[in-house]
Amino acid sequence: MLRSLDHWLGTVFAPKAGLVDVLFRLLTSLIFIIGGLGHFGRSDDMLLRMEETPWREVIRSIGDPLLLLHMSGAVFVIAGLMLAIGWMTRISAILLFATLVPITVTIHFAPDHVGPLFKNVAILGALLLIMVRGPGAYALDNRFSGSAPAQC
Repeated sequence: MLRSLDHWLGTVFAPKAGLVDVLFRLLTSLIFIIGGLGHFGRSDDMLLRMEETPWREVIRSIGDPLLLLHMSGAVFVIAGLMLAIGWMTRISAILLFATLVPITVTIHFAPDHVGPLFKNVAILGALLLIMVRGPGAYALDNRFSGSAPAQC
């Protein structure tokens, strides 16, 4: 009975795959665009959070925390916008992934950060899916490559 329901759901949702592709990219990108803007508008709050992490000395050894915050914010906003419109989608997903991993390790591997830690783990999973599957439908990548998105 569950297999029949699952099969029926597949027939209902399959025609919507193109719409889901663009929604998945857009919804995934929003956390980076909004969060990245916060790296500039809420720098003081985020710097305080960096001071509370047990990894604060590691952060300081890499570079000035404010500079790192602004660099990651710039990557989040620019690559987030690229992801939203499906332009250089895999590259934007890799940039976001590579920026999010050190932030997750240094800021969220801390006491009382289990929720944000696993939120970031889920986002990393979404980025991996985008890296593997590509932009999907309704992406600028498809216009420039001259090919339709791969169907799964």
